[in-house]
Amino acid sequence: MSSLVDCATWLAAACIGLAMLPATWRVIRGPAAQDRVLGLDSLYMSAMQMLLVFGIRSASGVYFEVALLIALFGFVGSVALAKFLLRGEVIEP
Repeated sequence: MSSLVDCATWLAAACIGLAMLPATWRVIRGPAAQDRVLGLDSLYMSAMQMLLVFGIRSASGVYFEVALLIALFGFVGSVALAKFLLRGEVIEP
């Protein structure tokens, strides 16, 4: 792998890691449930991006598949949490 790509992936991983810190803080100390849901959305997006960077770095397709699964489960979880916050139930009778 070229030196430029190596440096770029390390820089991207560091920036994404720094972006995960405020999101983690919002999940832990969020004043409202909506803030915590937003923090979780940011965390799963950052985790997906981190896996994509690792996939580029290692040239392995496994990381991309795991990132796709995280995106899918994160979206479904966000929709379920939003529905729960709006109506108080996820599954309607």
